[in-house]
Amino acid sequence: MAVVLKSSKEIEKMRRAGHVVRQVLERVSATVKPGATTADLDRIAEETLKEFGAKAAFKGYHGYPAVLCTSVNSEVVHGIPSSKRILKEGDIVSLDFGAIVDGYYGDSAVTVAVGEKIDPKTEKLLKITEESLKKAISVIKPGATLGDIGEAVQTIVEAEGFSVVRDFVGHGIGSSMHEDPQVPNFGTAGRGMKLKAGMVLAIEPMVNAGKPEVRVLKDGWTAVTDDGSMSAHFEHTVAVTDTGATILTA
Repeated sequence: MAVVLKSSKEIEKMRRAGHVVRQVLERVSATVKPGATTADLDRIAEETLKEFGAKAAFKGYHGYPAVLCTSVNSEVVHGIPSSKRILKEGDIVSLDFGAIVDGYYGDSAVTVAVGEKIDPKTEKLLKITEESLKKAISVIKPGATLGDIGEAVQTIVEAEGFSVVRDFVGHGIGSSMHEDPQVPNFGTAGRGMKLKAGMVLAIEPMVNAGKPEVRVLKDGWTAVTDDGSMSAHFEHTVAVTDTGATILTA
């Protein structure tokens, strides 16, 4: 496993990429409403990306056809935007987006409720998934381990009766979108690789309201919960610094 430590200059480039990602996600999130299609959201993401003069990280990656991943309800990750997918009141949609600035990547995700009336259990799922991300980031510092991150997520999620997806994990990120190490959202504190200053990680809890198992649809991309339960996804790109963690996509 070859983990690439980033210089302060490289992290600064990633911070700029992260800023673009955040602006795009905020603009797209603001347009999520009943009647919008997931293709509408992808178009807004692409237009905003062009305003910043940045490149899309996802479009063309292993043949992925869009700039944005839009995963609705029981879709966990990698949902492909479509003009046929119309959002309804009470749906949730995960918006996962990446950008490249000066050859460096930023990657982040949020899950947004559609409309005002959301099922209380689903609302709790969003809240707990976001909390698990914050908790995971809070344990990041030199000398902490990947197991510390995984346990932080898993403990919060399972205490609320939800489950952590095992088939997809977070990852290192830099001049490539996916670098070593893999960052699971489950584990045992004190186990696994130790973190060092200069590591940059995409921390991304994927949490199901039901069981953890997922399957990929015939499109070869969209992962869904095997039991049809709702799923939420939140993600930040985070640099390990001498003093702890810096969120580059905040």
